[in-house]
Amino acid sequence: MSEKNVRLGIIGFGAQGGMYAGLLADGKIAGMTLGAIADTDPAKKDAAAEKHAGTPFYDDYVAMVDSGDVDAVVTTVPHYLHPEMTITAIGKGIHTLTEKPAGVYTKQVEEMNAFAAEHPETTFAIMFNQRTNPVYTDLKALIESGELGRLRHTSWIITSWWRPQGYYDQSEWRATWGGEGGGVLVNQAPHQLDLWQWLAGAPKKVFAKLAFGFQRDIATEDEVNALVDFGEGVTGHFMTSTNDIIGTDRLELLFDKGKVVVDKSNKVTVYRLSEDERSLSDKMTMQDVAKLFRGEMDPSSLYTVEEKTYESAWGQQHIDVLTNFAAHVNDGTPLIADGAEGINGVRLASGMQLSAWTGREIDLVDYPAEEYLSELNKRIEEEGKFPTRS
Repeated sequence: MSEKNVRLGIIGFGAQGGMYAGLLADGKIAGMTLGAIADTDPAKKDAAAEKHAGTPFYDDYVAMVDSGDVDAVVTTVPHYLHPEMTITAIGKGIHTLTEKPAGVYTKQVEEMNAFAAEHPETTFAIMFNQRTNPVYTDLKALIESGELGRLRHTSWIITSWWRPQGYYDQSEWRATWGGEGGGVLVNQAPHQLDLWQWLAGAPKKVFAKLAFGFQRDIATEDEVNALVDFGEGVTGHFMTSTNDIIGTDRLELLFDKGKVVVDKSNKVTVYRLSEDERSLSDKMTMQDVAKLFRGEMDPSSLYTVEEKTYESAWGQQHIDVLTNFAAHVNDGTPLIADGAEGINGVRLASGMQLSAWTGREIDLVDYPAEEYLSELNKRIEEEGKFPTRS
C-alpha cells in the first residue's frame, strides 16, 4: 500500500462534487485527500466553507489548477465542459478524472483524447463507476471466458429513469441542446451505453427513432428506440425513457451456447445449453419438438439455470473508481476506465440522435462527426439560448 497522497480538486460543488468532497473528508478514499474546491457560483463558497472549513476555494477552476493546491481534478460540471476542462488540466500536468459522458459530440472528445495521448505521464480517467459493479464485472468475465460462445443478439430496456417535469424546470440548461446537448441519452443513460458496448462490443451501425419532448416540456429526447448492428449478423436493441414511472431495467444477451438475463441490475440468470443451439436444432426430431412444446420434455436435458442476486453496490462504486484513480497516480495500478474509452458511448448516443434527425442508418465506424455537429448547431440556434459549438 502506497503512502503517497493525491490532493484532489473538485470542479463544480453541486450534488456530485459535494458527494466526492464528503467521501474525501471522511477518509473514504485511500491515497487521496480533498485539496481544493472550485465553483463559479458565489453561494457555493459559503457552502464549501461550512462543510469543509480550511479547504481552499476558487471561483475559477484555472486558478485552482495553477495554485499548487491540487495534484488532480474531477470535472463535476455540465457535459459540454468536460473536454475543455480536461485539456486545460492535463496541459498543466494535473491528473484528470472526467465525469460521464466524456462530452456531447465526438469532435470535442477526439480532441480531448488526442491531447491526453500526447501527455501519457498525466493520468486521464473517466467516472464509469458501473464498471465496478460486481453484477457487470462477473458478467464481463463470463463473456470473455468464451463459455457461452458467440453473441447473437442483445437487448437492453432501461426505462427506470423516470423524471417529473419539475426535475427539468429546476435548471435552465437541463434537457436543452445548447446547455446539455441532449436528454436521456446524455444525462441518465450514458452508464448503460458504456456497459452495453463494454460487454457486447462497440456497434458498427445504428438506426433509431427518438421522441423529442414526447411526454415532457423539453427540447431534447425523452424516449429512445434504437437498433444496432455489431457486424457478422449480430444485432441489438436499446430502449430508454424518462416517462415510465414503473420502469424496467432488463438486459438480455443471447449466445450460441446460452443466454444471460439481468433484471434490475441485481438479479442475474444464466442459462447454459447442453451443447450449442444449432447442434440441438439439428438433432431434435419433430416428436421431440412436440414434447418440448407440450411441456413434456425435461428442460434440464437441454439447459441448466443458474440464478444469482447481488446486494446493491450503490455508493461504493464511486469510492472504488476514486480509489483506483488515486492508486494509478500513486503506483501505476491499471485504471478501471481509461478516459479515452469515453468516446464509445458518446458516439453511440450522438449516432442515435443523428439517425432520428436524418431518418437513416448511421455508420459508427466511419462516423459523420461534422454532420452531427452541424445538425446539433441548427437546434442550438433554434433554441436561441446558448452559443453554437465548434
